[in-house]
Amino acid sequence: MRILVTGASGFVGRRLCTVLVSAGHQVVAPVRSDEARARVPGEVDTVVVSNPLDPGAVTSLLDGVEAVVHLAARVHVMAETEADPLAEFRRINVDGTRKVVAAAQGAGIRHLLYLSTIKVNGETREGPYTESDVPRPVDAYAQSKLEAEDVVRSAERGLAWTIIRPPLVYGPGVGGNFRRLLRLADVAGRWPLPLGGLENLRSMIFVDNLVDAMISALTHPAAQGQTFLVSDGHDVGMSELLRRLATALGGRPRLFRAPLALIRHAGWLLGRQADLDRVLGTLRIDSRMIQSTLGWRPPVDLAAGLLGTAQWWRDQGAR
Repeated sequence: MRILVTGASGFVGRRLCTVLVSAGHQVVAPVRSDEARARVPGEVDTVVVSNPLDPGAVTSLLDGVEAVVHLAARVHVMAETEADPLAEFRRINVDGTRKVVAAAQGAGIRHLLYLSTIKVNGETREGPYTESDVPRPVDAYAQSKLEAEDVVRSAERGLAWTIIRPPLVYGPGVGGNFRRLLRLADVAGRWPLPLGGLENLRSMIFVDNLVDAMISALTHPAAQGQTFLVSDGHDVGMSELLRRLATALGGRPRLFRAPLALIRHAGWLLGRQADLDRVLGTLRIDSRMIQSTLGWRPPVDLAAGLLGTAQWWRDQGAR
């Protein structure tokens, strides 16, 4: 199968392209620069364009393509600098998706896979999220991803679609929030930290598991017209996660309990209250729908995924 991947130079995109090529698929990808091209596996047919989401740029690459995987997006920004964040998220995530969908429809593409986010469902609640929940995005990023989903669902002229909403994705090469957790775990393996009583459960997904789910959705006819929530299938408490990572990094975790109110107050004093709320909240996913519909199971368990990620981090010099 010949597949076009947008966002191929990103964390998930690079791994997806590697696995697709290894499985015998042909992959083509628009990239923004030679620097981005260098991050994409060499077997991928990359084309440098000024705007990878420009309809003309996408259309020019669709000859012989059977499926499109749309990963390119403006992701959650920790230190927002835009005066109107929602407008900027919409410009890239919603309008960009609209252009990709239009190009795919015009070229007669059979299937489009869109990578969304569990943040469309919400940020935190005690019960697990499911596909039947009413979306409750709470920030501009999540709102833009929900609107982009609506664009995908409105596709016409024979373009089938599948949407996947993952939680926090981790693995070798990860950035963002999980990289911050790795730094924290590295400290926890060497110094006592008051994070021993955090039992809130979080669903996550190892990058290889996410890629495997995406490929299953691309190749299984029952995936068309479906929205799937995916995870590793093993929810983990924050204290347990830090202990596992610290141990995998070669440390001896020494976490002790402190009053939650004190931890929250410290986060407020440091100006990290929003970050702390995400860490301390519960976010669980029920991924039984993709399992029953596609027969998919995550091929890598949590322990192996965390170990592989920690080994990569250690090899990088724990930066």
